[in-house]
Amino acid sequence: MTERRDSVSTPTEGSATRREFIKTGAVTAVSGAAALMASGNYAYAQGSDKIRIGLIGCGGRGTGAAAQALNADPGVVLTAMGDVFKDQIEAHIATLKDQPKIGTRVQVAPEMQFVGLDAYKRVLDTNVDVVLLTTPPGFRPRHIKAAVDAGKHIFAEKPMATDVEGVRIGLAAVRQAKAKKLNFANGFCFRKNLSHREFYQKLHSGAIGKIRHVHATYLTGPVKSMPPATARPAGMSDTEWQIKNWYNFVWSCGDGLIEQACHSIDKIMWAMGDIPPVKAVGTGGRVLPNNEGNIYDHIDVFYEWADGTRGTMAQRQIPCQHNDNSDYILGAKGFATIHGWQPVIHTDPVWNYTGVRRDMYQVEHDELFASIRKGTPMNDGEQMAQSTLVGLMGRMAAYTGQEITWDMMQQSKESLFPEPLNWNGALPVPPMAVPGKNVFI
Repeated sequence: MTERRDSVSTPTEGSATRREFIKTGAVTAVSGAAALMASGNYAYAQGSDKIRIGLIGCGGRGTGAAAQALNADPGVVLTAMGDVFKDQIEAHIATLKDQPKIGTRVQVAPEMQFVGLDAYKRVLDTNVDVVLLTTPPGFRPRHIKAAVDAGKHIFAEKPMATDVEGVRIGLAAVRQAKAKKLNFANGFCFRKNLSHREFYQKLHSGAIGKIRHVHATYLTGPVKSMPPATARPAGMSDTEWQIKNWYNFVWSCGDGLIEQACHSIDKIMWAMGDIPPVKAVGTGGRVLPNNEGNIYDHIDVFYEWADGTRGTMAQRQIPCQHNDNSDYILGAKGFATIHGWQPVIHTDPVWNYTGVRRDMYQVEHDELFASIRKGTPMNDGEQMAQSTLVGLMGRMAAYTGQEITWDMMQQSKESLFPEPLNWNGALPVPPMAVPGKNVFI
């Protein structure tokens, strides 16, 4: 079970209200760095101490994250793994051990391989210092909370959650992590891309003037199609079937806008100085048959900020001749683009990034483990929560056909995660959303 993989806007008087969701619900916690070091949960010696990591969610993205963590620091050792499928653990231990630079540091004994819906708890009960959370995002907020409660440093893949209640759970936990001086790194990887960092810094410094419109595209083919019911093995429970096909269900995936195109929404937010929009409308639906699944395969969202600035998001997962993953940013004095991950500012002369290029996925882990070593905790959890919530705002607008405001999102009671989740139990699938019939929750 795994996951797939200076402000440009002037704050207005309404900014405090729009940020209320992100500002409220802070958790008080008392635990300093010295206490964490004494407890053995804080690796701090420069390159000399072993840092034990645990992987929760052992599919393709999880294995990639584990490899990047092992490559980030020569003292990192993988000692525990958890997943709902035993074969996932076994296959990816073999994959990691096969890699020459890191294979000897994959030291997961049989008794440290945990299987089941509670596997994450058993990984957290071990002596790992850091956990990598790479399960489907429906599980993520509860895993984040449990990891913080256990005093672990965290890398959590994007997005934070698939519903508003999940964002609340995750946000409270990352605030508690900050109070405990725990490191928290999120998987919005474009923020770790060195070329993008310089690009957005120049935009925020006024390279194209005040930003007036951002258009992002995430137009691609299907990720994981839902098999027909006839392909379901006899005796397989609803829960197992849905987790095995997790990308096709809103509670586990969040829809393509949330699970995949959330990267583009995060870049819209980055361009806008991480000030949330005041409202959004959206359209979407399903072109391809989805059998028992209930996610859309295309959504367009139209965001608006308090000063009239607009942001648009075009997302689809349908086989087409043309795919595009780009960003188009219009300012008062010019425009800028990112095509194929290559940022360009169309000024005179044109600016192109000429600096060092590094794998942004590796940078995520390099910076996390460097922070652990230095004892200067990083925490980008609030950015993760806010970008996720802006994505959920767009999905809610498309699913309901309503105009959804940021204030409405703060009050939303949307909670999709099945409670309790029973491996052998029934898990009915809600029908696919119909705009005009589905209501705001």
